[in-house]
Amino acid sequence: MAPDPSPDRPTGRRRRRRPLWQEGLVLLVVAVLLAVVVKSLFVQAFYIPSESMEPGLVEDDRILVQKVSYWFDGEPERGDVVVFEDPGSWLEPGATGRTTAVGRVLGWVGLRPVGGHLVKRVIGVAGDTIVCCDDQGRLAVNGRPLEEDAYVRDAATVACRGPQVPSCSWTAGPVPEGSLFVMGDNRERSADSSRHLCLPGTTDCSDDPYVPVGNVVGKVFLLAWPADRIDRLTRPGTFADVPEPATGS
Repeated sequence: MAPDPSPDRPTGRRRRRRPLWQEGLVLLVVAVLLAVVVKSLFVQAFYIPSESMEPGLVEDDRILVQKVSYWFDGEPERGDVVVFEDPGSWLEPGATGRTTAVGRVLGWVGLRPVGGHLVKRVIGVAGDTIVCCDDQGRLAVNGRPLEEDAYVRDAATVACRGPQVPSCSWTAGPVPEGSLFVMGDNRERSADSSRHLCLPGTTDCSDDPYVPVGNVVGKVFLLAWPADRIDRLTRPGTFADVPEPATGS
């Protein structure tokens, strides 16, 4: 029988411990990779670049956007508040804001809120027709008026939910396939689809007021900062009553 190994003598080669700086570097790399994966596939942080979504979202608010809802065949629905890439000269010069090189890197990996995008509410999806406005100042989608007092700014005082560019009487749509008609909740201060409509009497417009679905980054689900205003965003119930567009519209 072989003698028991001496407790004072190692039975095999002892594993060499990495230096502390190497372990820290490995942990940092893993954390960055996880952050990139989370940002790319699940959740990304942004900040509100303007007053266009007041009163619910105020300039410089920090928001979280989830991407899972639009995986596979999922697409934005009426009432969703979405973040999307500029479809073509919608952002004003300098709207991306100034940031340091470190800030840009942190934004790229998802560890800092980023700008350079737009945040609007989806009013119409493919096939929808939007009409402004009825005798109560309400937008109508596919003939159904929207009750928007719960989220539009100055709901009790504005004449219509238009906005009035150049008047409170216009029609948009049918929305092309693969596109969205979007508006800010602060209707008088939002560079949105209604501002880019080429209507009689307007000169500052584009030929395409619609946002490609492919430009959408994700759906806003949480107002994350400031701490005293943390809130979850949900789709307003008024959009549940909107009928589907008529066949051939």
